[in-house]
Amino acid sequence: MTSERPAFGSIALKAVMALTGLVLYGFVFVHMVGNLQLYSGPEKINRYAAFLKATPALLWGFRAVLLGAVSLHAVAAIILWRRNRAARPVGYASQDFQAATITSRTMYWTGPMLGLFIVYHLLHLTVGSVHQGPFSHTDVYSNVVIAFSNPAVSIFYVLAMVALGFHIFHGAVSLFQTLGLKTPKYEKPLKAVLMAVSTVIVVVNVSFPIAVLAGLVRPVAS
Repeated sequence: MTSERPAFGSIALKAVMALTGLVLYGFVFVHMVGNLQLYSGPEKINRYAAFLKATPALLWGFRAVLLGAVSLHAVAAIILWRRNRAARPVGYASQDFQAATITSRTMYWTGPMLGLFIVYHLLHLTVGSVHQGPFSHTDVYSNVVIAFSNPAVSIFYVLAMVALGFHIFHGAVSLFQTLGLKTPKYEKPLKAVLMAVSTVIVVVNVSFPIAVLAGLVRPVAS
């Protein structure tokens, strides 16, 4: 007799992915809004960064929640992926992708790509250990401008943001499905809203490196 435990475990893991995904989705949106201050000049975005650093309890508490969410999300995804592989050890001779979208088919490579991007992003613009050029823990504006002045870095960020858009769109759709909130009646409008939000996030985030390369956001005159 087949044990019900694995099935229950998979449901629980999907719930973990849904809830942690919700936390991460919220962070991505808030982070995007905060970064929009780049367009208001160095004083405003540097003041925003200084405010965050001046409240270490809030900053580190926020970081701890994010680290926990990312870790749980990744572990749950890996376990579910391994279970799916074990349930179908031999791949299909041919596959029909009519019911699967490009976002769903790329979830398992956009996830690891984003994991590597997060590590690089932290080392690049938070720690500064891989930053090309002078790095300041107080002058966030200059750090960003110097970083995105390198076309290779900007291209990498743009590609990472496209991967993010794919991931968060399908992840959000799956979240509503896991929580039982996606019904046939509202599926199309729900997907339209989620697509719009995901597109806004990608476009805004991609705009930062493009604005620097285009000279719309410039270094502070010395």
